[in-house]
Amino acid sequence: MRPTLQDVATAVGVSRSTVSNAYCRPDQLSAALRTRILDTARQLGYPGPNPTARSLRRGFAGAIGVLFTSQLSYAFTDPFAVRFLAGVAAAAERHGTSLLLVPLPTGSMQARAAVENAAVDGFCVYCAADEHWALDVIRGRGLPFVTTAPPADRYVGIDERAAARSVADHLVGLGHRRVALLADTVLPEAPPGPLRLAGADAAPHPTTRGRLAGFADALAAVGVDWPDITLLNATGNSRAAGAEAVAGRFAGDDPPTAVLAASDVLALGALDALGERAATVSVTGFDDVAEAAAAGLTTVRQPAEEKGRIAAELLLDPPADDAAGQILLPTELVVRTSTRPVPRS
Repeated sequence: MRPTLQDVATAVGVSRSTVSNAYCRPDQLSAALRTRILDTARQLGYPGPNPTARSLRRGFAGAIGVLFTSQLSYAFTDPFAVRFLAGVAAAAERHGTSLLLVPLPTGSMQARAAVENAAVDGFCVYCAADEHWALDVIRGRGLPFVTTAPPADRYVGIDERAAARSVADHLVGLGHRRVALLADTVLPEAPPGPLRLAGADAAPHPTTRGRLAGFADALAAVGVDWPDITLLNATGNSRAAGAEAVAGRFAGDDPPTAVLAASDVLALGALDALGERAATVSVTGFDDVAEAAAAGLTTVRQPAEEKGRIAAELLLDPPADDAAGQILLPTELVVRTSTRPVPRS
């Protein structure tokens, strides 16, 4: 059997609390007694107090969780998520705390247990859908959390709808009326390609919903109603998924003259799929990741690292005024060479 703290105490001839002090409060013991206790523990194979149990006794874990509603690899491969995480890490370092990444991939049987059992003092929630069950679990644990989208007591985000409208207004101003909207996982389990949706408000994810609504606002202002808009669904927020959603959709008579993508990686995938046709089809993105500039992609810039840093600061050093815990960051339309006026027939 695995040796216990009591086994060490018995072998040394001291109390359990004295052994515990050797690990947690060494200033309470003489150097000689602490050395004897630790040497005995090593000889018995005792690894020390359980860190999770110890954190529970202290009342804090010394770590914050970063909850991704995706695969764990997304945190390291998606360019915007990487920058967001860098901002969170910078704030955590300043406060002397650790990070625990908690992925919640769709359909995972272990997802709920991961949130219930995570030894953290609170969560930064990256892109959770409306009333996501994970938020209810966090609330049930009595832990604080900060999200990247309202509604929540504490959040740091952007005005998704207004930002999306700014780039859509740019395309409308160039004369585009036959426009395809490209977003990922618009509806759960939806296949790639064209998708029918009652309206932008029917999208379950708040970020997707806000961006689709902003795109639709600009088109409605020039007489293009929702039923006349092509909506393309990507099965994930990746370059490959964007290319798959767009592939083959621009052949035939009267194809769209532009693509409004809900993220840069989807827009880059659209450019991949369009190939030579990209010289005549305008494409826009959202986020302004590093690859966007290299591709000449017109996009909406939002401060990814600042969003992560502020989210962590709100969690680790919450403001006394609740209103100060709800922050909207500025965005900027960045026009590059991927957009141009509608080609003349």
